[in-house]
Amino acid sequence: MKPIPRKKWGQHFLSDTNFLHKLVRIINLQPQDSVLEIGPGEGAMTELLASQVKELIGIEIDMNLFEYLKINVRHSNCSFLNRDFLKVELRSLPFSTKPVRVIGNIPYNITSPILFKLMAESAMWQDIHLMVQKEVADRITAQVGSREYGRLTVMLWSKMDVKKKVYAPPEVFIPKPKVSSVFIFLKPHNRYPMDQKKWDLFSKVVKAAFSQRRKMIKNSLREFNFSETAKSQIDFSRRPQTLTVEEFLLLVRDISIVNCK
Repeated sequence: MKPIPRKKWGQHFLSDTNFLHKLVRIINLQPQDSVLEIGPGEGAMTELLASQVKELIGIEIDMNLFEYLKINVRHSNCSFLNRDFLKVELRSLPFSTKPVRVIGNIPYNITSPILFKLMAESAMWQDIHLMVQKEVADRITAQVGSREYGRLTVMLWSKMDVKKKVYAPPEVFIPKPKVSSVFIFLKPHNRYPMDQKKWDLFSKVVKAAFSQRRKMIKNSLREFNFSETAKSQIDFSRRPQTLTVEEFLLLVRDISIVNCK
């Protein structure tokens, strides 16, 4: 007997077979691929993925679903962990080859934390395919200066290229969500190399700027002491949503003192 989707975990299972096959075609799997599946649920997508790849590790927080997967997904190249994805040490996952491809139909209420966790280990991934709420997809593909453009947009763009792939109507899920969804594609890049110290600083500056998005950055970022180069090239009377990723990087490139914790 299949487990019932649980509201506690924000579960909405992809149930339309034709749509699942469409997603797999979009992903374009290869026999040598290693796949990390976030929230395999009942395993409908897992079954399609496993038959085409070298290995798959699925992380499922729901114990009932975890037990169901162990019994019903019988591909020898699959293994499952009953863990909270946000608490898993990703570098410890026993993939035989890297980089890894990430696939998931993820809970809408923890989409941002999942994206930030994947960003933190971007060097591990070949690419990432996720089903997310349309509102989130709009935010992470937003144009500079738009209402949707924000912290998540800037942070993701600094590490990855992002594209919307296909719209997913509520009818392809069980139960039907009250919002629309989009299958997105993320491809890590290294256009803006940063060591951990610089990444942490970049993250602090972007977070501080967008925590007061209606204020000019000279006010929201007053606790940072920026270089004369940055001050000469950026108008500090601007608001954060008008700054490009490159301009945020310029702010932290030659920063001399950080006065905040």
